[in-house]
Amino acid sequence: MNVPSARFPFPSRYPSWRYPSSELPHLTDDLTRRLLITPEDHEAPARVARLRELGIGKNPLPAFDQFARRLARTTNTPYAMVNFIDENEQYFAGLYAPDLDTSVELGPAPPSGRPERIMARDHGYCPYVVVRRKALVLEDVCDYPRFAGNPVVDELGIRTYLGAPLIDRTGTTLGTVCVIDREPRPWGREGLHTIKAFAAELVALIHEMEQRQREADAS
Repeated sequence: MNVPSARFPFPSRYPSWRYPSSELPHLTDDLTRRLLITPEDHEAPARVARLRELGIGKNPLPAFDQFARRLARTTNTPYAMVNFIDENEQYFAGLYAPDLDTSVELGPAPPSGRPERIMARDHGYCPYVVVRRKALVLEDVCDYPRFAGNPVVDELGIRTYLGAPLIDRTGTTLGTVCVIDREPRPWGREGLHTIKAFAAELVALIHEMEQRQREADAS
């Protein structure tokens, strides 16, 4: 991933553990392509409409940054995100990355004119969480051929992922909360329970923000 104005804190490659494409276990070319394809997101139009209604998902919010910081500290991980996803890209409205200038690009984004906090939709694992509507625990992404070939493994050195969906009162999956690291992590059931609890907490916060806005509009 090319960062225009600052160096992303990950080295560009991790050859000591990355799966070379020739060594993905017993996968034909066609099967590899099917496994690595970004999941089709039929809910995207409804999600975009709901995010627009809530007024979130296009700009960073201090409350979300603070939430991401607390999530990172609770899980003892260096990176945590509150991620909202539309048809084309992912936007980190909440981001904790202590060694990263959060005003710069996090990956090759579509030509939207908004380079900050953006990642293309075919990068990372949050799109899978959104489509599945279930938490995803990857203690070591290289244990799963489907996920080992994701661009973030080679380009950013991501080795572990823990994420959960943000499903609001309307049943819409707004996005995810997640943490990542450059080393494998034994998340276990405790990690799963933690990320799901944080997701529920953030959904409650979003509902509170929505209610306050309604009251302000009515006054």
